[in-house]
Amino acid sequence: MSEKVLVVEDEISLQETLAYNLRKQGYEVDTAGEGQTALDKARAWNPDLIILDIMLPGIDGFEICRILRQEMSTPVLMLTARDDEIDRVVGLEVGADDYLTKPFSMRELMARVKAMLRRVRLIREEMDTTAVTAEVIIFGNLNVNLTRREALIDEKPIALKPKEYELLVFLAQHRGQVLTREFILERVWGWDFIGDSRTVDVHVRWLREKIEADPANPMRIITVRGAGYRFEG
Repeated sequence: MSEKVLVVEDEISLQETLAYNLRKQGYEVDTAGEGQTALDKARAWNPDLIILDIMLPGIDGFEICRILRQEMSTPVLMLTARDDEIDRVVGLEVGADDYLTKPFSMRELMARVKAMLRRVRLIREEMDTTAVTAEVIIFGNLNVNLTRREALIDEKPIALKPKEYELLVFLAQHRGQVLTREFILERVWGWDFIGDSRTVDVHVRWLREKIEADPANPMRIITVRGAGYRFEG
């Protein structure tokens, strides 16, 4: 079955070019040119990947990403017309998985699409092959259930995005070790992820907000200056 890609872009010529090239690669493609249509199609079609422009009529890309991230874990590749760090950081904070600055080459976009969809396939394969017997990692009041793919604080489930959960598991499995941002990025996001280490910092901040008693003074995920992070449990 072909993987499904939703292209959200209001510039018709670019929308058609993206759709044409994605279909040539064998993907099933649908398109939207404004915010509400994008939300409706994402909910009804459940794509494997969303390519999302920031500047859209009606609801902008940031808000669309924020809304969808509360409802689904579909990876989002965000497009921005400016090489502006603020856009990239905000995009990551609202839940985008990667970003690409216009103008971009079609080869680079396809490389990112392939990398993101490959990661989706790997996650699904891992979920399909999970052992029936529950495996739980316990750190005080924090429990990570590898079979159910969930984390609990004081026996109450905490809402983790898929990448936050994967990051938590990876850190927990390397308790006490100093891990560089680059190593974390390679192992959690995949060696073919096209992005930078700030992605790790953003997700660590989100994770701290959910598992630390005082996120400003973390006791579980420790920053090691000049090196990376160390998980203390």
